Amino acid sequence: MRIVGHGFLARHLSPLRDAYDGVVLLAAGVSWAAGTSEAEFAREADLVRRELRACRAEGSRLVFFSTASTGMYGAEGCRGREDEPVVPCTPYGRHKRGLEEEIRASGADHLILRMGHVVGPGQPAHQLLPSLIRQVRNGEVAIHRGAARDLIDIDDVVALVGRLLALGASRDVVNIASGVPVPIETVVERIERRLGTTAVRRYVDGHRGNHRVSIARLRRLVGPAYTRFDAHYHRRVLDKYVPLPDPSLSA
Repeated sequence: MRIVGHGFLARHLSPLRDAYDGVVLLAAGVSWAAGTSEAEFAREADLVRRELRACRAEGSRLVFFSTASTGMYGAEGCRGREDEPVVPCTPYGRHKRGLEEEIRASGADHLILRMGHVVGPGQPAHQLLPSLIRQVRNGEVAIHRGAARDLIDIDDVVALVGRLLALGASRDVVNIASGVPVPIETVVERIERRLGTTAVRRYVDGHRGNHRVSIARLRRLVGPAYTRFDAHYHRRVLDKYVPLPDPSLSA
C-alpha cells in the first residue's frame, strides 16, 4: 500500500501500510469543512488527477476520503445515503462531490469514503474538537443554531478502512460515520464537564438542514462487530480525547 500524505489521517492509517498491496490511500486532501480556498481545492484536484493516472497505469485501487458533513448531506430532506442523489450545500461539499464524480468517471479502480467528523490525537487545530476545546477554555464558544455533528473515533476509522480493504470493497461509495447526529450544544456540555469549566454561548445563524448520515451500507459490508455505535458513542469518544484538568494547576 502507498499512503499519500503526512497529516493526521495519514499518520493514523500508517499501520495498514504493509497489509494491502495494490492500494493507494489518498490522505492529503483539504481537511477543513469550512474551507473555501480555491487554491487548496485546485491543489487537491491536481493531486487526485495525478494519482488517478498512476493508478490506471499500475492497476491500483485509489481510496479517496470525501465528506459526510453537512456540506454534502445538509440539504432539506436528505437522508444521508450513498445511493441517493445529493445536493452539496457548501463550497467544500461541492468540491468533494466534484472530485467523486471525476474518480468514478476515470476508469480507475477506486473506493470513495465519505467521512464523519473524525476525532483523535494530533488532529489539526481548526478541526471540530480541538476548536471547541480551545473556545471553551477561552470562555466563549460559537454555536451554529440547530447544528449537529456525527463524531467518529480515529481508531474506529482505521478499523473500518482496514475491514473494507480486507473485503475487497471496490468501485463503491461508503459512509464512515457513527450514524448518530449529536447536537453541538451536547458536545459543548460534555467538553465543559470534562474540563471542569463553562463557557458563554454565542449563537450564530447558519444552515439548519436536518443532517443525517446513513450507515446502513457500512453495516451491511463490514458486519455488526465493526459498527457498534449507539446513542452514547459520542460520550465515550469525547471522554477519550478531551483531557481532564490538571489537578496541580488548581492546587
